[in-house]
Amino acid sequence: MTELDLVPDSERTGLIGGLPAWVRPFASLMRLDRPIGTWLLYWPCAWGMLLAGVDGRWSLLAWFLLGAFATRSAGCVYNDLVDRDLDSRVARTRLRPLASGRVSARSAWILIALLCLLGLVVLFRLPPIAQVTALASVALVAAYPFMKRITWWPQAWLGLVFSWGALVGWASIAGGLDPAGWWLWVGSVFWVVGYDTLYAIQDKEDDALVGVRSSARRLGRNAALGVGIFYLVALGSWGIAIWLVRPEPLALLALVPAALHLGGQVLRADPDDGDKALALFRSNRFTGLLLAMGFAAVGLSSAA
Repeated sequence: MTELDLVPDSERTGLIGGLPAWVRPFASLMRLDRPIGTWLLYWPCAWGMLLAGVDGRWSLLAWFLLGAFATRSAGCVYNDLVDRDLDSRVARTRLRPLASGRVSARSAWILIALLCLLGLVVLFRLPPIAQVTALASVALVAAYPFMKRITWWPQAWLGLVFSWGALVGWASIAGGLDPAGWWLWVGSVFWVVGYDTLYAIQDKEDDALVGVRSSARRLGRNAALGVGIFYLVALGSWGIAIWLVRPEPLALLALVPAALHLGGQVLRADPDDGDKALALFRSNRFTGLLLAMGFAAVGLSSAA
């Protein structure tokens, strides 16, 4: 295999293709050309702030976006470090920089350290209670890459990790954690399990070959039904969070646009169509926006 064969198409064109050659493998490690992960990590942070009423701290929304980028990028590099042996055995991932040997483990750790320093800059912009809440997630993050080896539900662990921002965002405004913030987090956990099950559909065959477990493999033909149940629990939990903030039936209408969008995902999902599942997974960045608008309507009107 030539050196050119080790370079995926994504590093020859588009955003990464325009970077200097020595930078491209590191940009690939960070998934710089796939911002969907940053958005999915960011939205729960924004929801927590918005449902809590913002309290005039609008600049924190921008800081959370920067933090989501740094945290997600570091997480991708760390995940590839842990999975580099598995990735080298799977067609879709064998050209990743660590799996192909184009980036050394030492260089990857240095990149993680730099991204964590960027994350620390954001952390210091948060109130102390939010800082403590954010740091409490470190153990969950560190354990995540190993979950696919020991449980059929690594998506549930990812839900705990990717939803933690809801607690941090809530604590940043409310000054602590209370039932509404926790229910917002629970809803986000089930939302993540749902959309990551969709994502896992595309990897079912490769995962079976290398012995990696996932909710998509466990659910099999019932994957769409499972996603629907996860989304229903998410909506119910978000409804409780809204009710605790503003106990009026009219406030629950804030969830309708997102509920329709999530329902459309379930109706279109096909456990045998990986391409469609990937497109539905990516559409959740729009789900996040719809929910942000709904939570803002409730939170800002309650704080007025």
